[in-house]
Amino acid sequence: MKHFIFTVCILMISQTLSAQIKVNHIAVHVSNLEESMEFYEKILNLVEIEEPFKDGLHAWYDIGGGAALHLIEANKVPKEISKTNHLCFSIADMDSFVARLKSTNYPFEDWPGEKGKITTRPDGVRQIYIQDPDGYWLEINDDF
Repeated sequence: MKHFIFTVCILMISQTLSAQIKVNHIAVHVSNLEESMEFYEKILNLVEIEEPFKDGLHAWYDIGGGAALHLIEANKVPKEISKTNHLCFSIADMDSFVARLKSTNYPFEDWPGEKGKITTRPDGVRQIYIQDPDGYWLEINDDF
């Protein structure tokens, strides 16, 4: 009986801890803020939100669930860019998004790297990968 009580207490503590954390923002280091803002607004349709610094080096975007994307312009953007390290955004209408990419000739690829292709994961979620102006990889999927 003591073991059961201990297990229940551990579960209650872990549930309490996990409930006390949420994503606030994701920061992305960019080399040209204006160019990156154009990408995140025109390609991803993100909506810019209040920017607290007001110094011309930051931009903030609502990414849902109370979280934000924080773009920070600075010199020396990291050069090690891997598809494995990526941001992922889920969208409601993958077909319309892919059509928009095609209409603007914006390149996309599947996970293995085949241009213009969509990966379907074993769970049925469709995903593509695109790169922002600094070469960072973004996964776009329909797990909305």
